[in-house]
Amino acid sequence: MVSYTFMMTEDSLIKSLKNCGAIQFGHFVLTSGAESDYYIDIKKASTDPKTLKMIAKHMTKYISGSDIIAGMELGAVPLIVALSLETNLPYVIIRKTKRSHGTGKQIEGGNVEDKKVLIIEDVTTSGGSVVKTIDIIKENNGTIVNVVTVVDRECGAKEVITDQKVLFTPLLTVSEILND
Repeated sequence: MVSYTFMMTEDSLIKSLKNCGAIQFGHFVLTSGAESDYYIDIKKASTDPKTLKMIAKHMTKYISGSDIIAGMELGAVPLIVALSLETNLPYVIIRKTKRSHGTGKQIEGGNVEDKKVLIIEDVTTSGGSVVKTIDIIKENNGTIVNVVTVVDRECGAKEVITDQKVLFTPLLTVSEILND
């Protein structure tokens, strides 16, 4: 069994994101529709075992008071699985749209009803995806404890999420990454 020891600093996380190719420069159109000269590809980080483990370890600081972890498909899925394995908390996957076949679920896994939910996101820009996740959890009678994102692009997500009366915690901001 391979064991990794990590220094738990923002600098080491930034370095790991850069080393695995998660920070890219060029011309990109984001999910929000905004255009950017850089791209934060947490999916690239999530497929690198060392970086994924480091992200999960950083996120363990924010699980206090949570009964269950939740994340929207696709970007958050490896993150919630890794965090679940680190903490032994169960997780649910939120579908972008309700299934039109089978059980018709929008939440896969356990039940969020009457549970304190920690939402995990890979990258936040405008906050739209997180608000959709918040709404789905509230519709299913869950209570959101915190939203933790790996990187906040500082483009309004913080304000939109806190307007929902939900705590918002980025592991890193894009300013910290670009100024490193």
